[in-house]
Amino acid sequence: MTNSIAINGATIVAENNTFKKGSLYIENDIISSVHSNQTDASPHTLEINLPESYTVLPGFIDVHIHGAGGADMMDATPNSLSTISSYLVKEGTTSFLATTITHDSEKISEALENAANYIYKEQTNASLIGIHLEGPFINSKRAGAQPINHIKVPSLQTFVNWVKKSNQTIKLVTLAPEMDGGLELTSYIANKNIVASIGHSDASNEEVLSAIKVGATHITHLYNGMRGFHHREPGVAGTALSESKLFVELIADGIHVHPNILKATYLAKKADRIVLITDSIRAKWLEEGQYELGGQLVHYYQGKAVLENGALAGSVLKMNEAVHNMIQFSGCSIEEASMMASQNPAKQLGIFHKVGSISAGKDADITILNENYQVIMTICKGKIVHDARSDFHENY
Repeated sequence: MTNSIAINGATIVAENNTFKKGSLYIENDIISSVHSNQTDASPHTLEINLPESYTVLPGFIDVHIHGAGGADMMDATPNSLSTISSYLVKEGTTSFLATTITHDSEKISEALENAANYIYKEQTNASLIGIHLEGPFINSKRAGAQPINHIKVPSLQTFVNWVKKSNQTIKLVTLAPEMDGGLELTSYIANKNIVASIGHSDASNEEVLSAIKVGATHITHLYNGMRGFHHREPGVAGTALSESKLFVELIADGIHVHPNILKATYLAKKADRIVLITDSIRAKWLEEGQYELGGQLVHYYQGKAVLENGALAGSVLKMNEAVHNMIQFSGCSIEEASMMASQNPAKQLGIFHKVGSISAGKDADITILNENYQVIMTICKGKIVHDARSDFHENY
């Protein structure tokens, strides 16, 4: 029997077109076709009929997430990664990079080995597709919520060891290129086809340009944890805006970055160079209270997470909220927001041939939103892993 699903009636944001009242067909976990009109399905096909007000999008890809549902990547247990994965599908995320935090070398090694083992096992919810190594090769002046006592000078030997520990699954690295050895490490990372990202950095305009020359292509959570913009010294933030080669991450919760700055960034960088992230911590999906991040106490209250010194400590943002906020704050279209949440991260990670858009032949990673941007259904690799239609009293 063929594993087939037909999604009919909703607005489908496909790779090269948007179909009103379209139809999407999935066979054997792969997108088989997308049509502007419903066509006859085979007898064994599961048909999902939806209103036009619903939107079918490619599954979201979060390249910067520490935790959710009480679990954190640094817990270094399979159960924690499984917990994160199970919560992410509720917000429409179908793939993610488990993100480390600056810590002692042994703790980072344990987390890398655990994630590597998990990646190569069969996964049923959001797919862990790699690791984002955030720190410890950063600048203490821009540490943010990264534990200062564990910050290290960029070390090629240490990084090579961690790549081995991760079984070659490190896909993105956040570092400060202005530190001693930073440019050498940036060059090495880029030459290994790993995304070199500038973050937690006090780099000047010239230092950022030097990093770009040796392979940096990405900026970690733009505006947060970096030298800010000044009209006589652009710093990391200003140079990121002016250099078209750079992709920039944005935490679109309205807390980390003011809504007007989100709009200005969209106008400056355009949709094809923005990557929406959550940078979420274990408190996401849980009640407000006290939590832990990198061995530090975090207070989650009034919708934000902070250290005891008041510094922002990640977020509790969900990806569907990030998409909604970006549309609301910047005025971008749903197609452009989808590009920021799915297509751009897929392109950066070199997996756009498989995921990141709705196109025949790609993995069937699908997110369905209602008119309020709530996640109605999530499909991972052709399997329905989250179905909230009954929660919203939908009977289509």
